[in-house]
Amino acid sequence: MLSSETRAALAAELEQAERTRVPLAPLTGAHPDIDVVDAYEIQLINIRARVAEGARVVGHKVGLSSKAMQQMMGVDEPDYGHLLADMEVFEDVPVPAGRFLFPRVEVEVGFILAADLPGAGCTEDDVLAATAAYVPAIELIDTRITDWKIGLCDTIADNASSAGFVLGAERVSPKDIDITAIDAVLRRNGEVVAEGRSDAVLGNPVTAVAWLARKVDGFGVRLKAGDIVLPGSCTRAIDARPGDEFAADFAGLGSVRLSFD
Repeated sequence: MLSSETRAALAAELEQAERTRVPLAPLTGAHPDIDVVDAYEIQLINIRARVAEGARVVGHKVGLSSKAMQQMMGVDEPDYGHLLADMEVFEDVPVPAGRFLFPRVEVEVGFILAADLPGAGCTEDDVLAATAAYVPAIELIDTRITDWKIGLCDTIADNASSAGFVLGAERVSPKDIDITAIDAVLRRNGEVVAEGRSDAVLGNPVTAVAWLARKVDGFGVRLKAGDIVLPGSCTRAIDARPGDEFAADFAGLGSVRLSFD
């Protein structure tokens, strides 16, 4: 467990790394006693500072939602980060790759909530009842840690490596599609670079959203009507380079594009 002074100092270092695009050495190397609570508190210091400056939280993302990623990190549960309004990017506007340090893209079935979710007792049924629609999404992830050399507490402190997101036009009701059986294909410059299925996310993306609602409640955060939730990637993350054009196609859910310049 770190002191509040150390948490504040590490939050400032991460904020500076994002702003200046000069990456940091892993926090876990210099502070081996950092724990998950420290890391979430560091994340929240920077989110609260952004909100105080006028930023708006529009949702949350779940990371480490596949068993393979959890095993790689040596953990038994996912992690989460915040989505801010100014992180949204758009299909028809190329994103400057130079805004980021080590950008990658992930393919996700997003949730748009129509009602607030309960916290500690949230169930999968609660999530389904509160979900207005599923939406095709690409999450843009990045790390402020050199070369993605991250441990669990590094990525949590770094807002779960969040950097941006883009939503496709399609909206599909939970009543009209099986959320556990959506095949997804990601193409980069026309070439298939990743394929997966929605049940790669904890067996069911709804499970990830219910976990998120319970988890954030412990930090005084609730998932609210209108929020966007990205429950985790159907595929492995793919490096993004200047000039790349990505297209993700989802069976029964439409498509979404993201390009870089």
